[in-house]
Amino acid sequence: MSLSLKKDYQVCEEIGRGRFGVVSRCFSTLTGNSFACKSIDKTQLLDEIDRECLDKETKIMNHVVGYENIVNLVDVFEDETHLYMILDLCQEQTLYDRILQINRSFSETEACAIFTQLIGAIGHCHRRGVAHRDLKPDNILFDQWNNLKLADFGSADWVNGDEKMEGIVGTPYYVAPEVILGREYNEKVDVWSAGVILYIMLAGIPPFYGESPEEIFEAVIRGNLRFPPRIFRSVSSSAKDLIRKMLCRDVSRRLSGEQVLRHPWIISGGETRAMVDLT
Repeated sequence: MSLSLKKDYQVCEEIGRGRFGVVSRCFSTLTGNSFACKSIDKTQLLDEIDRECLDKETKIMNHVVGYENIVNLVDVFEDETHLYMILDLCQEQTLYDRILQINRSFSETEACAIFTQLIGAIGHCHRRGVAHRDLKPDNILFDQWNNLKLADFGSADWVNGDEKMEGIVGTPYYVAPEVILGREYNEKVDVWSAGVILYIMLAGIPPFYGESPEEIFEAVIRGNLRFPPRIFRSVSSSAKDLIRKMLCRDVSRRLSGEQVLRHPWIISGGETRAMVDLT
């Protein structure tokens, strides 16, 4: 372990584990404040692309630092075999865990309170020229005061004006169709993923389903968005309108993050009620 890390932080019990390392609770030896230490085993990185992503992750996190709904990168240490990232300490329970725990859909006001924080974080990233590219409930954390914290920028990339991104990244249920099709794409892939998350919070099921990643990809590409009446009978037409405009296969017509924040459903706090729409 890095001598500088040992000097500044006391690393305690493991609280999480990922593909290339572990997350442990730690505290500052100077202030006593608690943090999370993400330890990444560089010897497990498979190729140069993985190493480039790791380097990019720390740079991007430093670039978006300071926004209330994004996990802050507090410190970085490195030795011959590991990279150590000191991060805000969050609850172990992710949004994915909350979705499983309640065993039902969220009310519109519950969903809107969480979603508004998420889309605010996404908008901040986009204004700073960053696309997250792997939005999913597993990467949405909460601090001790229950504020949302967007995490895991390992797949994030820079967005430079009209220059497009490429490469298939993301998670099957949440990835945008233009990514699957191998096309160049922009930051609106995050809006698609956020739309899937909102659908799941309100329905308890994903909008595009399959028994395997290949079947899920096929369903996403078809983009046959449905709102089953049995599940959506109590969901407002305003919420469904927002989801339609986020899960729009035509990227030019898909809302931007800033436009999502101005949608009536968001402005109302999820309290908009209209005639039940059975489409």
